[in-house]
Amino acid sequence: MSSNTDETNMAMGRRDFLSRGFASLTLAAAAGTDAVAAPSDREAVPAAQCAARVPVNALVFDVFGTVVDWRGSIIREGQLLGKRKGIDIDWVVFADAWRAGYQPAMQRVRSGQIPWTNIDGLNRLILTDLLRQFGVKGLSDEEIDHFNRAWHRLWPWPDSVGGLHRLSSGYIVSTLSNGNVSLLTNMAKYAGLPWNCILSAELFGHYKPDPEVYLGAAKVLGPGTAQVMMVAAHVDDLIAARKVGLKTALVTRPLEFGPQRRADTAQDGAGVADFIATDFMDLATQLGV
Repeated sequence: MSSNTDETNMAMGRRDFLSRGFASLTLAAAAGTDAVAAPSDREAVPAAQCAARVPVNALVFDVFGTVVDWRGSIIREGQLLGKRKGIDIDWVVFADAWRAGYQPAMQRVRSGQIPWTNIDGLNRLILTDLLRQFGVKGLSDEEIDHFNRAWHRLWPWPDSVGGLHRLSSGYIVSTLSNGNVSLLTNMAKYAGLPWNCILSAELFGHYKPDPEVYLGAAKVLGPGTAQVMMVAAHVDDLIAARKVGLKTALVTRPLEFGPQRRADTAQDGAGVADFIATDFMDLATQLGV
């Protein structure tokens, strides 16, 4: 298959997910505070909480996995690269291995083993090692750089665009991700994500779950931790945010890390999350917008 055909297919797929995002925007516009949600895997939220806006000023969102489908996007980018360059490897395994290097790479920064390095830089270090491990050869530096920037081109979950628009009608909506500012900005443009603000761990010189990241966001958006709610699909993110006083919301997402690691469920969020939602539309209903 030619490179032009692959790029055309990618563009068609992107138009498809954008059209789903626009469809969710229509649902967001149609839904009011009286919208009824029927989540099947969360605990009931008291009616009083659903009746009016929650007294917080800003919602800050984890991005990878919570807002965008990083795994499906990276697998797709790898498969397209493989077709173009004749690289016959298991791109599902490759994508999972790339993400598996994420936490160890950040720990190298925390420990002082390497100086502060943003996520683009850490992803490139991991990618260089993986290309060697998987025996991938024949890529130019420009091609490797382009593949590394696949993390800038992640596709949103179908409810993300419309859900964020709806939530932004009542709250400031901002990223709070380990992704660097340029990555998050490019991703927002690519995926049509309507952030009011882009906050990154890069701005605070720490990576989540270091408390400085959550406290930094609260200082910027506050006026205090109690006025900021962390929204994530990952319970460990919510635990760290809750420890420093942020409100918390768990949004459950599909299987994220492959068959060896399941996504966090409503049961995992019990006692940790102030709100548990099936998607952003459900969260908006619970928050009264």
